[in-house]
Amino acid sequence: MATAVTPPPKKLNRIGLDVLPYKGGKTTLCAGCGHNSISERIVEVFFELGVEPWNVMKFSGIGCSSKSPAYFLNQAHGFNTVHGRAPAVATGAMLANHTLKGLLVTGDGDTASIGIGQFIHLLRRNVPLIYIIEDNGVYGLTKGQFSATADVGSKLKTGVVNAMPPIDCCLMAIELGATFVARSFSGDKKQLQSILKAAIAHNGLSVIDVVSPCVTFNDHLGSTKSYDYMKNHDEPLHAVDFVPFYEDIVVDIEEGSVQDIEMGDGSTLRIRKLGKEHDPTDKLAALKLIHETEATEDVLTGVLYVNSKAQNFMDRLNVVDRPLGTLPQQMIRPSREVLEKVMEELR
Repeated sequence: MATAVTPPPKKLNRIGLDVLPYKGGKTTLCAGCGHNSISERIVEVFFELGVEPWNVMKFSGIGCSSKSPAYFLNQAHGFNTVHGRAPAVATGAMLANHTLKGLLVTGDGDTASIGIGQFIHLLRRNVPLIYIIEDNGVYGLTKGQFSATADVGSKLKTGVVNAMPPIDCCLMAIELGATFVARSFSGDKKQLQSILKAAIAHNGLSVIDVVSPCVTFNDHLGSTKSYDYMKNHDEPLHAVDFVPFYEDIVVDIEEGSVQDIEMGDGSTLRIRKLGKEHDPTDKLAALKLIHETEATEDVLTGVLYVNSKAQNFMDRLNVVDRPLGTLPQQMIRPSREVLEKVMEELR
């Protein structure tokens, strides 16, 4: 008589959940799409950090990238907006309930073209949410035309060569007000995990530009956003580690100079210097570094800039601790006397 085999116990995170509530539906993107790798990293880091998935709001616009939120955090609140308008919807939702964690997934077309006006105002307000750009340099949903982030000289599968200079979303983000800015590659699992964890802990706008190759339209010889190109030209600025607030912090300087940056929730972003001596807390140095590498073929990845002390949008507005969407009418509706006084002042 065969003996029953006891299945191994499920792995639980620090709040007692297994990974299932952090997953989503089955992807409908192309096999090998870099966007799927990003979704997998999101599932992993939210599970590992023990973020309650039902306390997350996820937003997207239109495009291949904007399908991604369906593939992670199935217990989170979700809002698929119209093309380029996710920043405004996310800002409104964060104002209504800033106690939730905001996560916006977008694309290079959604951000750098039709949505660039909304992106700029999200930056200047430093709205406390995570903004992930799945950057493949093309419009994958409309047959692979160049997007505004395509590099000069990049070639389509049809042989068309791009002559227009690109918009660097990281450069724009640093200059206009985001307080955590990073660039990564969807194929670099360890680096992207650490960057995402730091972004979750950050108390401000985190912009992460992830080069995410399009296997259908932009993964050929001549593309500067292909898997081969990134594997040959990816130059990490540093080795990035993340120590959550609930773990002991152990200093290790054997691998080179170490810089610890305290994040908003008390966690630590640990930067180990590699080839370049870059201080990510120096805004001017970050801008200079990006400009210096415009003429090279290398793609710098890592944490480009972080300011964990700046006020975010909610701080500037002096928003109360309670979610605005739950406040009773007597607290948010002006009395008749107040309205009459206002009207009198406008006569």
